[in-house]
Amino acid sequence: MSKILRHFKKLLRNVSRRNVTGLALVLLLAGSAVGDQHWESLHGEVRRGEVVPLDTILDWLEAHYIGEVLEVEVEREGGYVEYEIKLLGPQGQVVEFEFDGHNGQLMAIEGVRINDMRR
Repeated sequence: MSKILRHFKKLLRNVSRRNVTGLALVLLLAGSAVGDQHWESLHGEVRRGEVVPLDTILDWLEAHYIGEVLEVEVEREGGYVEYEIKLLGPQGQVVEFEFDGHNGQLMAIEGVRINDMRR
């Protein structure tokens, strides 16, 4: 992982959820600089309504789970987009949520003490 991405991951741990979207965009831009992401095409897909905005996913998580955002990743394989978001729960547990980027549906949850994070 590049030094830039490690630095932004540290910053992500210290920002409020409302600032995550802006920081996620910075992460995407940094990833693009090192060849990890094609942020321009993703931005266009969001603008055209083909991909759900990150804010929508984060709002859903905030409404249904207690925790602080640790990491946001956008995975792309072929034409498929997936959001992977890690939350730090109230007992120090780390839980990863995977969302379909095209319809916003929660696809998977991985971690421990997940029920303790439900609102």
